[in-house]
Amino acid sequence: MPTLHPGLDFGTTNSTLGLCDAGGTPSLLPVENEHRTIPSALFFSLEDGKTYFGRAAVHEYVDGAEGRFMRALKSILGTSLMKETTAVGRERLSFEDLIGRFLANLRARLEREAGDAAIGRAVFGRPVRFVDEDDAADRAAQDQLASAARAQGFGEVEFQFEPVAAALYYESGIRNERLALVVDIGGGTSDFTVVRLSPERAKRLDRSEDLLASTGVHVGGTDFDRLLNIAKMQPLLGLGSSTADGKRRLPVWYFNDLATWHRVNFLYTPKVLRDVAGLKREAAEPKKLDHLGHVLKHRSGHRIAGAVEAAKIRLSDENETVIRFTEPDLTLEAPATRGEFEAATAELVSRIEAAIDEGLAQAGVGPDAIETVILTGGGAQVPAVFKAATGRFPKAEIARSDAFGSVGLGLAIDAARRFR
Repeated sequence: MPTLHPGLDFGTTNSTLGLCDAGGTPSLLPVENEHRTIPSALFFSLEDGKTYFGRAAVHEYVDGAEGRFMRALKSILGTSLMKETTAVGRERLSFEDLIGRFLANLRARLEREAGDAAIGRAVFGRPVRFVDEDDAADRAAQDQLASAARAQGFGEVEFQFEPVAAALYYESGIRNERLALVVDIGGGTSDFTVVRLSPERAKRLDRSEDLLASTGVHVGGTDFDRLLNIAKMQPLLGLGSSTADGKRRLPVWYFNDLATWHRVNFLYTPKVLRDVAGLKREAAEPKKLDHLGHVLKHRSGHRIAGAVEAAKIRLSDENETVIRFTEPDLTLEAPATRGEFEAATAELVSRIEAAIDEGLAQAGVGPDAIETVILTGGGAQVPAVFKAATGRFPKAEIARSDAFGSVGLGLAIDAARRFR
């Protein structure tokens, strides 16, 4: 069997696994049945004791099975939460262990496809910034991911910036030199790279002189979900409500955490339920606190977040929609327009624009010098983000790369060059 070189894109929302042969031809492995992407999600079932991954994990959770659902674990890398443990059934597991379990599932897929020769080493993708404005935390995040990978048998772990990987994949299909801006809007981060690409440059192992700038900001698709959730769904649970005497607002942190994918599980404690019961007794709108208590008791936070995410996706093609969440004894509905969504998330788009400007400044080029804008990542499909990423480059070709697969494919190309 020829040697195959793996590249692993562990994403906030979805993950992929690329393989590349010695000739430089990459492909994506099926990582969940026939699917070549897998949601970065785990479900620990308390009913049958099994751990489910990807779509199977989402199905078990949405179907109401008793257990613990985890998603967006990549967002925890480099934060103080990595030092904590969390209850999973009768166990307490570290977040590095949880990430490791997800990587172990991908490693098993790799072993079945490529055999023992490929699983000892891999190139992993990483954002330009795991953590904004904290170099020590950013380094720690990469070290934590590497440690989790090595614990699952990846003895040699290399890293490549995710937007650089997307550029390598795009480069494999061009005939002429291009100055490109790669715009990678992922689930948890947005990255921007200015790079010179050509068939001749593609043959070089050292591409450092071709990389003119790389910038990143901790803004991604889940942040857009969170702000739409806060604007539309959390008020139905009590956000913005006052006490009956009108003297103060209810605490906001419950609602902020309930709208944040990787923090939802921390609300499922007896103490929080007691706190909410106490807030209900003094709330001006106690029915909303009943709804909040139901969501916490039935661990429905991620199901609401899923309904918001689905509405966000619909608003990419429609001007208005309804965010609808329903389960026994609770129905929540909120109309939402694209204009309301864009107003709620305008600050995120501004941060993306600022990071693009920073990248151009680092590269020492103006917008007119960019010949190609390479778009990847699911978040790039949001109309306001698409406009921010492409609107200032009227002369550039807009290349819509594989939204969810280009990084994994590029990482595999990079692995074939490093490990040959």
